Amino acid sequence: MIPEADGAEQLSQAGAGERVLDSAARSATAERRGWRLYQTIRYTLRWLRWWVRLEVRGLENLPAHGPALVVSNHDAWLDPLVIIEAMMWKQRQLRFLAKSTLWKSRILAWILDGAAQIPIRRGESDAAALEAAVDALGRGETVGIFPEGTLSRGEKLRARRGVSRLARACPGVPVVLVAVWGGTDLKRFPKRPKVGIEFFAPAEGQPRPDEDPAELAQRLLDEIREKVPVTH
Repeated sequence: MIPEADGAEQLSQAGAGERVLDSAARSATAERRGWRLYQTIRYTLRWLRWWVRLEVRGLENLPAHGPALVVSNHDAWLDPLVIIEAMMWKQRQLRFLAKSTLWKSRILAWILDGAAQIPIRRGESDAAALEAAVDALGRGETVGIFPEGTLSRGEKLRARRGVSRLARACPGVPVVLVAVWGGTDLKRFPKRPKVGIEFFAPAEGQPRPDEDPAELAQRLLDEIREKVPVTH
């Protein structure tokens, strides 16, 4: 549903780092953009939280203030919704890098724009999208990205390097890994699924400047997959 970025080598790492460092001492006031719409959507979907019997772990690993790059698996269309719901327990909004084709629907485009999501052209070097994500992090917001780049449906996919480029463009911004499981069980309706989500820090440490982009992206995805085994 919402792919991870896979381009834009032209990002200015120095400028991005300065913006993030300048914002580190202040809270993310910019996150209040679209707050009412965000809350409205959340309350409208509250029944879904009950239906999936949502279990949340490790929320203490999500910073209460300041920027964070949230990296998650994307096995089912439900994943971004439960991530948003869980993060709102700490009053944190999330801006996803979302595939631009979602904006073809006028209604969906209005919702996505109102919630300040970031459109990105899949399969292209979309420097503007990644720059928008860097700007958001520089203002102390949280940005979400899926290293698999597409809906995996529980299958093993390679990690794309967009997450590495974004992390390297924002040195000092913490990466928070998110594992979501159980969303693929929705197809068993009317049986209620059991959906879980866990926030955690990378076991092998935060991204290092000397890491190969492809290896970094795969490392992060592998750590997530250790908690969410492939289903096929």
